[in-house]
Amino acid sequence: MEYNGTMMQYFEWDLPNDGTHWNNLKEQATHLKDIGITAVWIPPCFKALSQEDVGYGIYDLYDLGEFDQKGTVRTKYGTKEELLEAIHTLHENGIQVYADVVLNHKAGADDTETFEAVAVNQENRHEEIDEPRDVESWTYFNFPGREGNYSDFEWHWYHFSGVSDDEISGEQGIYRIQGEGKGWAPDESVSTEFGNFDYLMFADIDYSHPEVIEETKKWVKWFINETGIDGIRLDAVKHIDNRFIREMIEEVRAEFGEDFFFVSEYWHQKYEDLEEYLEDLDYTTSMMDVRFHYALHEASKLKTDFDLRKLFNGTLYKRNASQAVTFVENHDSQPGQSLESYVEPWFKPLGYGIILLSTYGYPCVFYSDYYGYNGDVDYDGCRDVIDKLLHVRTAYAYGEQYNYLDHGTCLGFTRTGDEEHPQGCAVVLSSGDEGFKEMNVGDLHAGETYRDIMENREEEIVIGEDGSAIFPVNAESISVWIPKEA
Repeated sequence: MEYNGTMMQYFEWDLPNDGTHWNNLKEQATHLKDIGITAVWIPPCFKALSQEDVGYGIYDLYDLGEFDQKGTVRTKYGTKEELLEAIHTLHENGIQVYADVVLNHKAGADDTETFEAVAVNQENRHEEIDEPRDVESWTYFNFPGREGNYSDFEWHWYHFSGVSDDEISGEQGIYRIQGEGKGWAPDESVSTEFGNFDYLMFADIDYSHPEVIEETKKWVKWFINETGIDGIRLDAVKHIDNRFIREMIEEVRAEFGEDFFFVSEYWHQKYEDLEEYLEDLDYTTSMMDVRFHYALHEASKLKTDFDLRKLFNGTLYKRNASQAVTFVENHDSQPGQSLESYVEPWFKPLGYGIILLSTYGYPCVFYSDYYGYNGDVDYDGCRDVIDKLLHVRTAYAYGEQYNYLDHGTCLGFTRTGDEEHPQGCAVVLSSGDEGFKEMNVGDLHAGETYRDIMENREEEIVIGEDGSAIFPVNAESISVWIPKEA
């Protein structure tokens, strides 16, 4: 991550299936550079079970929009050639690219196979609710459209640990595959929700199988070499054997350098679970700060009933900021999704003010909060707000941070600046009535005049001899004060 680097999640759930996304990204590369974006997180770029799929119904990791499979050559987002051109153009503009990688499951198999499995209780996956029996399920992948290009590996039932359908009985459920060495990943290696949360969906990949381990490591190196990506966002890690993830990260960094970036999505609000995961992986990955997102969501819903002083409780932002990727919204939290936890539009400028201007964490801007939402969400985003905040982040938000967390609905913080960016800034936000914060920006700014770059307040503030001043803010608003001359 570059100093004051900012990531953008360049996709959302409801993008149109028109194959233009990679081209749009390529065309936006210069603009993204100009506004201060230093890395882009792209959606899963692999062939999914249908062209409409957002990318998480993974079929073939080797098909980046190159082969005629599942009724299409391109993915939802475009062709492999367009993907590589977008990555190349981003790199030309000094922007890193992080790929969304889905390793938990495979979907859209080419044929069924019959094997022994046992139905388990969906609420407690350790509890068998039937006798083991033969089931027929979609576990055979030979990728006929690819014809062995890049890899001739075929997937069979014994490469998986569980499935959700049985063609013989016509029943749906969770079936744990039987056989020598088969079973869920150990409890200590996955989330223990539902007893053991190894199984999530589709055909669940078994990362204790030597052939699976070898093939997946081979694939990830091929993928990085083929695309030139700079990092990976690991999807659904709480369902994947963390011993494999740790090994894979070590091997990737050994080959591609220690700076190759990993961020893991472990969707859980309990800090202890995330901290335990970081510990198990020797702190080799960053983590999405899920609890902080939920705190922003709750604050936006509860308004003055939410105490802003508790905004950071139990967050990576507060307790492990060096590995926190902070975000206001993402594709899972947007309206209509299973993890819906939408941050109300009035609060989004406040949320972005915190993540973009504070010293804690690596902030991620959500595509739809910048470009507007597709689908049924009536919100055009807050592009002007984010542009201003990114400008402040790029030019002023440096140096030490001093927090003023002495009020339940009005908080503030200052950044002192550093040698290269001596101006610094003062940030104040309110979730209730109009308010103010008396804050200190450093006595080197004594006598300077400050203005609100957000243009929510019209007055000018003169800094006192000791570096202090009273900085006002409108109701349910944010003001960011910087030296007027700047």
